[in-house]
Amino acid sequence: MQRMAVSSAFVGAKLEILFGNTASSTISASASPSQIRLMCQKRAGSVAPLRRRNSGIVKCEVASDASVKTEIVESNNFASSSLSALEQLKASAADRYTKERSSIVVIGLSIHTAPVEMREKLAIPEAEWPRAIGELCGLNHIEEAAVLSTCNRMEIYLVALSRHRGVKEVTEWMSKTSGIPVSEICQHRFLLYDKDATQHIFEVSAGLDSLVLGEGQILAQVKQVVKVGQGVVGFGRNISGLFKHAITVGKRVRTETNIAAGAVSVSSAAVELALMKLPDTSHATARMLVIGAGKMGKLVIKHLVAKGCTKMVVVNRSEDRVASIRDEINDVEIIYKPLTEMLNCAAEADVVFTSTASETPLFLKEHVVNLPPVGPNIGNLRLFIDISVPRNVGACVNELEIARVYNVDDLKEVVAANKEDRLRKAMEAQEIILEESKQFEAWRDSLETVPTIKKLRAYAERIRAAELDKCLSKMGDDIPKKTRKAVDDLSRGIVNKLLHGPMQHLRCDGSDSRTLSETLENMHALNRMFSLETEISVLEQKIRAKVEQSKSE
Repeated sequence: MQRMAVSSAFVGAKLEILFGNTASSTISASASPSQIRLMCQKRAGSVAPLRRRNSGIVKCEVASDASVKTEIVESNNFASSSLSALEQLKASAADRYTKERSSIVVIGLSIHTAPVEMREKLAIPEAEWPRAIGELCGLNHIEEAAVLSTCNRMEIYLVALSRHRGVKEVTEWMSKTSGIPVSEICQHRFLLYDKDATQHIFEVSAGLDSLVLGEGQILAQVKQVVKVGQGVVGFGRNISGLFKHAITVGKRVRTETNIAAGAVSVSSAAVELALMKLPDTSHATARMLVIGAGKMGKLVIKHLVAKGCTKMVVVNRSEDRVASIRDEINDVEIIYKPLTEMLNCAAEADVVFTSTASETPLFLKEHVVNLPPVGPNIGNLRLFIDISVPRNVGACVNELEIARVYNVDDLKEVVAANKEDRLRKAMEAQEIILEESKQFEAWRDSLETVPTIKKLRAYAERIRAAELDKCLSKMGDDIPKKTRKAVDDLSRGIVNKLLHGPMQHLRCDGSDSRTLSETLENMHALNRMFSLETEISVLEQKIRAKVEQSKSE
């Protein structure tokens, strides 16, 4: 097969992309007892992830500076040689890119590893997810991306050409967008690769990584990632497939195990916390205010009603949502107030729940200091239960003697009970997750044959077109259109029939490991027989696309 000529400018740009700088990072993290920890070990100059169920420091080691310098020297030597760009790519240190496919990577900060002060700075509103995906895929080593940003986590899912270079680029992007230094992000982030990344999103979707085991809201949030990602360039086949499979896993775990039995959401944990902090005698008389009537606010209202609350005030931008909740919940007095009356409502409340999408605090010290004190029957403290990220209530309010603020990180106190039972349920769910992880990896393996199918068709088409031209030129210029079409159809029919067998042996849905293994063997055999060099060609196309993208910006 003839190799495509590549300009010297492209060669230089290619080498510049392939041989970027690297950096090492150390990640310290604390996690809940049910969380599976990450530890990275150096293996063949790249990151090798391992999970361990123990406590301590989580570290990530990347390729040493010496190995990177060696790569750069080698690349410079090859850039100055007279070999073709493809030969340079095959012979240089960049050859390692062609020996393994792109990696799925998770870079995350969650309630288990990072304080709310950091998570709120990194949080990305849902409306900004498409923009974030576009910016991430504009980085040199990132092919696909997705963002999962909730009150408990901010996780970025990637398909990266290079693990450590991709992580470095994305961490710098996170620093730039949040204003948090890279070193500080590295102290609190966690990194997961390929099978570990797959298992993590499955655990997240199943509710195993949540503050409250089995809570259902996270599954809805994973679904929202897919909904928002539809049609967004960069939310590609691998990431889209990963999240859709995660939704299936979340549903299956909740159907086949009792993990959700008795489980509560963050909203119900917030109500439980409020009742824990109030004197027992005041549960029925405490004046409740809910600010925000979205999904979280609605759940807070429902759980307050379940605990016996018969009257509450709800502050929201519009009355429509409050009216809908009022119609759904009978025998409860729900009073609507607009946002303009928020402070007046807070003055008449003993407990204030906040769950809005505001990116600036609704309550600061100066807003609360002049509110009238609550009675001794409430404990002389006005409670602010803030389950929003970014936070709706500033931490400075805690400096006042008349108020106490609790945020999502404080809910750990509520869910600390029944630890043993929760772990037993998690073990049941892990069996399902392990099975589903294998299926997803098999599906992803089956995608490797797609480039070979395309290359084989293109190879056959080039031969067909060349031979057709020879035949038609011998037949003269006055060939009737009907005859020309008949010869063309004949050549296409012959090629299609010859390709039918090989194509059938290259197609696999990944559900059967034996069939998949045979399919991959067939792929490698065809690559050798027809010199398709699929992996190198695909890599070259990816790099070319990145170069063209950088030129147009």
